[in-house]
Amino acid sequence: MTDLEAPATTALSTVPPRVRAALQAADLVAPGSDHPCLGRVLPAVAGALGLLDVPDASSSQRMLGLPDATRVCVVLVDGLGHTNLAERAGHAPFLRRRLGDSTPLTSTFPSTTATAMGTFGVALPPGRTGMLGYTVRDPATGELGNLVSWTGLPPARQWQRETTVFERLVAAGTSVTSIGPARFAGSGLTEAALRGPTYKAAESLAARVDATVDALRRPGVAYLYWGDVDKAGHHHGWGSWQWGDALAELDAELGRLARLLPRDTVLVVTADHGMVDVDRSQRWDVATDAALGAGVELVAGEPRALHLHLEPGADALQVADRWRDTLGAAAVVVTRDEAMSDAWFGDVAEHVLPVIGDVVVAMTGRATVVDSRTQTPGSMDLVGVHGSLTRHEMLVPCLVVA
Repeated sequence: MTDLEAPATTALSTVPPRVRAALQAADLVAPGSDHPCLGRVLPAVAGALGLLDVPDASSSQRMLGLPDATRVCVVLVDGLGHTNLAERAGHAPFLRRRLGDSTPLTSTFPSTTATAMGTFGVALPPGRTGMLGYTVRDPATGELGNLVSWTGLPPARQWQRETTVFERLVAAGTSVTSIGPARFAGSGLTEAALRGPTYKAAESLAARVDATVDALRRPGVAYLYWGDVDKAGHHHGWGSWQWGDALAELDAELGRLARLLPRDTVLVVTADHGMVDVDRSQRWDVATDAALGAGVELVAGEPRALHLHLEPGADALQVADRWRDTLGAAAVVVTRDEAMSDAWFGDVAEHVLPVIGDVVVAMTGRATVVDSRTQTPGSMDLVGVHGSLTRHEMLVPCLVVA
């Protein structure tokens, strides 16, 4: 997994001291800097099953502490940050008992579902998968595409060209079942990040738990996705009672899952990212702020992590300086070269390079930058958001139950 956790293999100079100082001053977590990456999970599963021809299977298994097994259940809870969980663990007695002895993983940058799921499913960094945000600029058209709804983009297998870990497991003869909502079966994001398994549709969490238990009556891997914790956080904030109720429901069903799984099953609970609640007094709009809009042709990404694609002839250093002057301590603003030199996207493939913004922005605290020309009012009014490098967004749990 060296591509995930080592500096990008570029000819760029070392990381500018200003960039590292800015990250440290804001207490931001660069991908892979302090903890193993989320992309270690599925290789560790392969190692636990003895499938050592999957890249980094043995080292990932040791790193995450998975015992050998004939059955592995992986649960990915959308939006369940390690720090969020720790601070609201009173709602989750089953998870709380396992949290203290665990070591968190880091998400990706941006710390958002499409990007993190790409790295989780492929075990390669965003610079290799091309999954670089909620929205991305398609170099072929110059237009925005959405990696969650998979609109405005080429076919998923054309955009994300790497082999998934699930494909490797299936090719090795392992039974792999993915359990999630019917609308995700064959979707663009599923095809890009998680292609390979047999897909079993189930809507409620209880139904997904039952389907998972059924799938693991035979040896192999079952993957269960749950998104309602993230949904509650987006609409009400992760500090809300609604988020607490969503966490409590999840915790109760995970406890039931653990009780029903065959004895030789290893259960792994993880997440794609965490969340912060917005501060509306710390919000800027590129569409109405002349200093932010100058020289910027297109804004991709999301309000906590932005890719700025510049107008022809615009100078990235000048645009970055102007954004720093405007946003101050509310953001860390770097050029593409600076972000790559600090391995924010890991190793970057040539075809992915133009997907990265000429200027890249990571928000601090609870601040956001929106673009009302391309974002819907609903998306700009979300209470809980993610995408940046704060500990609440970047650290995700890795809880192993054996």
